[in-house]
Parts: sequence; structure tokens; C-alpha cells
Amino acid sequence: MTDTTLATDSDSVTVPDAAAALADIAAALAARQVVPYLGPGAFALLPPDQCPIPRNSAELVQRLNAKVAAPGRIRSNLTAVAQFIETRKHRKTLEAILNEIFRQPVPATPVHTLLAAIPAPPLLVDVWYDNVLDSLLSAAADRSWGQIQGVSHPQSTGEWVRYYAPDGAETMADAAAGWDTVLYKPSGAVTPAGNYLISDSDYVEILTEIDIQTPIPAVVKERRAGRHFLFLGCRFDHEIQRTFARQIAKRSSDSHWAVIPGELSKNEARFLALHGIKRIDMTLDEAVEGLRAQA
Repeated sequence: MTDTTLATDSDSVTVPDAAAALADIAAALAARQVVPYLGPGAFALLPPDQCPIPRNSAELVQRLNAKVAAPGRIRSNLTAVAQFIETRKHRKTLEAILNEIFRQPVPATPVHTLLAAIPAPPLLVDVWYDNVLDSLLSAAADRSWGQIQGVSHPQSTGEWVRYYAPDGAETMADAAAGWDTVLYKPSGAVTPAGNYLISDSDYVEILTEIDIQTPIPAVVKERRAGRHFLFLGCRFDHEIQRTFARQIAKRSSDSHWAVIPGELSKNEARFLALHGIKRIDMTLDEAVEGLRAQA
């Protein structure tokens, strides 16, 4: 099927039986054949007064503008506002603001709790800047895991990612092969070192290379092979979101799922259809309860 013939309506990419799809996902999770891919939308499950961090890019850009007001023409563009702060106030100022925003204690959502309870998933992907999943994994003393974080290439010594042991100590790529679970944070995170991919210059660097997979760690490439992705708390209405999801899931299975309630944009429906992602039309909390019921 060519791109021009792909259907762009919500119904065409939506599974007809959501309960059956959840049963398939639960079975695949138990067989360690699923890569959960977690987005910031998970935090929408928390009441507003219990979520001190931004729950999406729009909320984050508002918080940045509150610290350093960007010009009106770019005020709603997260990467442009981050670049404005970096250029006018220095990169360290941008990172200090992000650290202040994301270091606030945040309760675990039901989605984070569900993912942290999966026995030894080979790979977890989390594209937001918080440390909730990190904290949950650290709480299990007998768990073998570590994390890989994307770093700002212009600010680094040339590497695309850094590797961290459960105690936050930086380690080497060789260590990751021995972890039962790899937590991959491609956009960075507040802990342990305040790594962030967020500004225009960050993305110019990585988007020139990601199509040939250079920034994707070898252990991620190995563990995604043949597996299905499960997108939770994600929308695909911006090109960067679609590019990262497509490139991280490249050369995996040809069948995936995304929990997205309500109407999809044409760009989202086209993206899902193009990449074999079946949409489950239910709220995230309903999906979590459904998966728990299958356990």
C-alpha cells in the first residue's frame, strides 16, 4: 500500500474489539514480546493539583515562558522557546529551569505502576523528562536494570547517549548488555544528570542522523527486534513525535498498538496506518484496568 492510498480516518486504524486487543497485549507482555513506549499523557491521569510537572509540551512551554518570556511569534513552540532561552540566557539557564520544573516530587500514575510491575521487560521507552519510572524501578532492590538517556549533542563530547546504573552512577555501553531491563529515555531526564533534548539546536543535530539510526543505542536496536510496541500516553500530532516513534520502533515487529481515545487527526491516522499501529479507542485508565484484569 502506498502512502497516497492510506486511509486517514480514525475508524480505519481502530481495533474493532478493544477487550480482545488488551488480551493480546497482556499475553505478549507475559511473553516479553512488547516494548512499552510511554509519553507525557500518562500524567493526565493525576488530578491537576497532584501533578506539579507539565503533562504535555503545551504545558511545558507555558512554564518556560513564565520564566523567560519569548517573542509572541514563537511562544507556543516548545523547541523554539527552549532555543530562545538557550541563545539569550545560556544553555545552563535553560537546564536550571528544566531541573526546577521536573525535580518536583510526582506521584506515580497507574500507568507507571503497571509498567514497573512487569517482570523483567527487556526494554522500556519513556519520552518525557520526569524520573517517576526511574524511581519505581529503583525501589525494587532485586531488579537488574539501568537506563540510557539521550543527551544534547552540541553540549556533549560527541556522544548521543549516556548510560546510568540504578544508583545514578554513569557507566559504559557494555554494562547495558547485562541488564534484564533497559529504560531508554531518548529525550533525556531530570535525574541523575539533567540531560535534555529540547531546543531547536538539539533536534537539528539528532534529526540529521536518526534516519540512519546513529543516535539509537545498539542494545535498544537488539531488544526491539521482532517485538511489538505499545504506545501509552502518546499523541502523534507533531512531526518530532512521529519521527522519534518511527525511528525507535524501526526494524521491530510490523504490528503495534496505541491507546488513544477520541478523534484522531488525519496526520495521526495516516501515521498509525503507515506503521502498522492499531489504535485502541479507550482512555488510558480504562486500558490500565483492562490490562490488570488480564494479569
